[in-house]
Amino acid sequence: MKLAFPAAPPVSLPIRGSNERFPVHRIYCVGRNYNDHVKEMGGVVGRDPPFFFMKPADALVADGRFPYPFKSLDVHHEIECVVALGPGAAIFGHAVGLDMTRRDLQAEAKKLARPWETAKGFDASAPVSEIVPSTEHLARGAISLDVNGSRRQTGDISDMIWSIPEIVAALASYFELRAGDVIFTGTPSGVGPVQRGDRLHGVIAGLGVLDVEVV
Repeated sequence: MKLAFPAAPPVSLPIRGSNERFPVHRIYCVGRNYNDHVKEMGGVVGRDPPFFFMKPADALVADGRFPYPFKSLDVHHEIECVVALGPGAAIFGHAVGLDMTRRDLQAEAKKLARPWETAKGFDASAPVSEIVPSTEHLARGAISLDVNGSRRQTGDISDMIWSIPEIVAALASYFELRAGDVIFTGTPSGVGPVQRGDRLHGVIAGLGVLDVEVV
């Protein structure tokens, strides 16, 4: 096969303790998976079936720099536990991630009942830490985000409305999950705006940290 022009390089993430890298296939995201976040976004608390949206694989950022996007004046942080799937769609590991969101564009899309791609799937919208290998479903662990040294978000993985096994099962009912898929599992309350020059410090107990500068 001869390509008309060179293909883009494959997207991958570092793996803790290895010189190998995790090849990324797709990015799935779970919406509203913490009750406190549901409330702060004006939703009704409950256990409705999970819903999903996607980001392109090349939205991943692994160099600690988040370029503030154009077409928005209100970009928010959302700290999340990220699940990485390996062969057979089994759990390969976990990471710390940020679901960066053009909140103003998301609000407009919701009002007009339009898709969220411009709000969620823009370039560099998915900063992620190295992957920590583990075949176990992460069931608990403190999660937090500081911006410029001030605490913004805090919670625990155990607070999720839908657990990781339930999320994977629900996704598998819609898509053929494959090795290389990563899943953002939702964010606790405290989401808020970022500005150029801000320094974000995300932590999930047992997984490590994610440090990101807004540029």
